[in-house]
Amino acid sequence: MASIALPKAKSLPDGPTGKRSWSPWQKWGLILLAPYVVVFLVLVLYPVVYGLWLARQPESYTKLFADPIFGRSVLNTLAFLVVAINIKMVIALGLSGFFTTARTWIKWLSLLFILPWAVPSIPTILSFRFMLNPEWGIINSLLFRYAGIDGPNWLNDPILALSLAMVVHVWKSLPFWTLILIAGRLAIPQEHYEAASVDGATRWQRFRFITWPAMRTLYLTCTILSMIWTLGDFNSVYLLTGGGPADMTHVLATLGIRYLRLDQVDLSMAAIVVALPAILPLIYFMMKRLSR
Repeated sequence: MASIALPKAKSLPDGPTGKRSWSPWQKWGLILLAPYVVVFLVLVLYPVVYGLWLARQPESYTKLFADPIFGRSVLNTLAFLVVAINIKMVIALGLSGFFTTARTWIKWLSLLFILPWAVPSIPTILSFRFMLNPEWGIINSLLFRYAGIDGPNWLNDPILALSLAMVVHVWKSLPFWTLILIAGRLAIPQEHYEAASVDGATRWQRFRFITWPAMRTLYLTCTILSMIWTLGDFNSVYLLTGGGPADMTHVLATLGIRYLRLDQVDLSMAAIVVALPAILPLIYFMMKRLSR
């Protein structure tokens, strides 16, 4: 059988110096890439290098580790990563199956469900703070009106305040991860479910042997990515509790702001740098999962 000769790609003519010349598209690509490189160097690379330079002194870490608020902030951050994120992702996995049900009222309900994530953080989280006010908040007002009891000072107890910050974090970011997992469910061929139904498989068996194997990598990747984002997220704690009471609900992201307000820039940068040993392994593990 005769082989088919494929046309060879034409090479660009050499310039007067003997080097290969650039095509117009390559020149325009370099022109468009140059502003991006400048923005990256000025707005991304320079702040990172400057922050590391500010946190270069070992004395900064000695003072940071000696601060009892730092130890409490590390424990609060771990609580966020272990408790809040896993609760959020499990709920998102369950809701992704609920919102894929083909019913009209569920589609309209999904629009309301997305609103907390779509609305900016400041008005939504501050509305929670106003609702939890012990004197004129709507929750304590309803408790007094209909039950005749005085509601607690919700944000004055460290454990209760941190738990409420986790609730706000889950409520705020839950719609986003639910949408991601909905997209993963919709990518599963419906023929698999139809075949399982013919074989008499229960709903749990369909989830265990069809849904979960197809979404396991996506679920783990979303969980790791949520951990990375949560390490740098300060909205849920800072806007709800401000780190109080008595600086007992700070996380690493809000601890840096506390030091900035005290004009301790070196400690602020050090509080951010100490989070890198937790972020870098998460990034490595996520990229390793994606490369499979």
